[in-house]
Amino acid sequence: MKIDYLQALKRAPEARGAWVIHGQEPLLEQNLLRVFREYWQAQNIERQRFDLNNASDWKNVFVALNSLSLFSTQLAVEVHGNIKPDAQSLKQLKHFIQHNQDNLLLIAMPKQDASSLKSSFIQTVEANGVLVTLAANYPKDRLNILKVEAEQLQIQLDHDAWQWLEQHHEHNLLAAKNSLMRVADTFPDTQLIQIEHLQQCLQDQSRYSSFDLSDALIAGNFSQSIKILQYLLESGEAPSLILWTVSKEMRLLMQLFEQPQNALQLGIWKNKVGHYQQALRRLQPQQFLTWPALLRRVDAAIKGMSAENPEHILQLCVAQLCGQTLFK
Repeated sequence: MKIDYLQALKRAPEARGAWVIHGQEPLLEQNLLRVFREYWQAQNIERQRFDLNNASDWKNVFVALNSLSLFSTQLAVEVHGNIKPDAQSLKQLKHFIQHNQDNLLLIAMPKQDASSLKSSFIQTVEANGVLVTLAANYPKDRLNILKVEAEQLQIQLDHDAWQWLEQHHEHNLLAAKNSLMRVADTFPDTQLIQIEHLQQCLQDQSRYSSFDLSDALIAGNFSQSIKILQYLLESGEAPSLILWTVSKEMRLLMQLFEQPQNALQLGIWKNKVGHYQQALRRLQPQQFLTWPALLRRVDAAIKGMSAENPEHILQLCVAQLCGQTLFK
């Protein structure tokens, strides 16, 4: 079954079997995963997470799916990566789908191209489970998604303000949501947000943005990247949004290393392909193996699940992307 992002939000509480979510819209992935995790926590559903580094990691996924703890009746296994199961793991997937009653296998992947969508793995999930494409290709789609965000923040925008917001952020949903959060905090008693409110609220963040951070990271400009990171944190940018910027660049570089001929299919703009290729040349492949764990540390620190300082680990991520050593 194929469904879109908004349909997936509604169906998340009833999700069972195998789900694949894929796309290059970090806001949509972040929101959907949050809905799943909040539901699992509320229902006391056991959750396990796996990050795929090679095909053999799928064995651990299916071992987990067949081994509930003594205190759990349901299990949600969350898998992240762009490695499809081999023939043996695909058989295990089919067996899980056919015999599963209560558990969920949720697989989060980057955007899949046309050939990948025709693979046996994706076809199996689409035929027997749920395939969610995290995309907002048309203005109407982006508007509907952002209206849901505005409703959650308990604000309303007039027609012109919506148009200005999308044009200002060049269709970047994550940046647009950040602006909605800012305007909601700045004008808590305003019933209808207009262009003037957005302009007044956002002019203070015009010095640097997450786009500037991305450009500095890919250019390997360590001092500029740290400067922008500090500015964003001091100006109130949510650490989780900064994490999405950093993780997006890390994922793109790892994917480009594995698929050097598929830069455009991975979502890299044509005029920036050279910059990403140059970034790969200054980095060591061994570094990529440490990045998933590093990103998990940031996520845990932001959520208060560890004693580490989120800012310090974000600085470490910046150093890694720039090919620098922060601590010796």
